[in-house]
Amino acid sequence: MDHEISVQAGAGTVQARPGDLGRRVAARRRELGLTRDELAVRSGAAPAYVEYVEDRAATPGAGVLLRIADALETTVGELTGATVTLPPGRGRAVRGAELYELVEAECRELLSTHGVGRVAVFTPDGPSVVPVNYLFGEDGISFRTAWGTVAATADGALVAFEVDRIDEAFSQGWSVLVVGRGRAVADREAVRRLEARAHSRPWAGGSREIWLTITPERITGRRVVNPDGTPWTPAGD
Repeated sequence: MDHEISVQAGAGTVQARPGDLGRRVAARRRELGLTRDELAVRSGAAPAYVEYVEDRAATPGAGVLLRIADALETTVGELTGATVTLPPGRGRAVRGAELYELVEAECRELLSTHGVGRVAVFTPDGPSVVPVNYLFGEDGISFRTAWGTVAATADGALVAFEVDRIDEAFSQGWSVLVVGRGRAVADREAVRRLEARAHSRPWAGGSREIWLTITPERITGRRVVNPDGTPWTPAGD
């Protein structure tokens, strides 16, 4: 019988499944570029126990879980999924923090190769913003969708695309905004190349039979700067 971990989040208590905990620990560790051995050293746990937490339905004690969260520069709530239904950015701002304007090269680096971003389009009912799984390459930002969806109205239109990263534990982050014209990808060879580069099916599920690409006309971004003047940068994948 599986155990559950109770975590206080906001006004209620969230029950987190241990299997979910292991996936979030592993994902955050890879995000920081850490090996299991390095996480073990940081958290004071045995490497075998870190492996057990990630691969099995482990139920760490509160003290161990807190040390792992500290080692991963995050919170217990983030690791257990207690905050997944809450909007990001609920933490207090860092005293003395400032915004740093990014040059285009930095923006392109932060866009990276793939992820989840938001497409802003105008529809007959007014402006709308929807999240999409995207790829970033030489042609621009590409994503899959279906005809008749909000995202599909980007075809032939001037649209905005935004991606950001928020470190809830340290009240830091960055955002990049791309403005450009969207177009449906009709060339079969181009579609095959995009399919080959795709890291996963769209999270929304269902049939997403068309690819759209946004060709950037303007790329801008901002990043929070620590009080000591050092720009915060995310660790690589």
